[in-house]
Amino acid sequence: MLFKQKLGQANVTSLVERVSRFTVILKNPNKRTKPVMGKIIEAIKVLPLVARRSITFDRGSEFMNWPHLQAEIGTQTWFCDPSSPWQKGTVENTNRRARRWLPRKRDIKSMTDQDMKEICDRLNNTPRKCLGWKTPAEVFREKMLEEMR
Repeated sequence: MLFKQKLGQANVTSLVERVSRFTVILKNPNKRTKPVMGKIIEAIKVLPLVARRSITFDRGSEFMNWPHLQAEIGTQTWFCDPSSPWQKGTVENTNRRARRWLPRKRDIKSMTDQDMKEICDRLNNTPRKCLGWKTPAEVFREKMLEEMR
């Protein structure tokens, strides 16, 4: 997610699990690939392998370091076709929901990681019609328990 240019280069990376809609939002100081991919690796390496088997990125330059994701934590990497946002519809929908707390005019440099976690908690604890009125957190937990049996 990008913000007004006059506010600087800070941006947000949204990671959304496809089935449960479980969301992790990461604040980045800029779009350089090493720090962005480093934060992604840190965020998902604690998950069980079944929860991080693959990840799909858009064609942004911040994801150029994708081979490190595969090498360091074994996550298969895929990319959307150019100019095809419908191929990551769940992420686009989640970004629209997150804009409630992260409008384009917001200066996110002053936001802390705890602020980002609180936004994730709101998103992950809101029941969704597409999940049978369960929350993303509930569905994610159920899927992980099911996969670990």
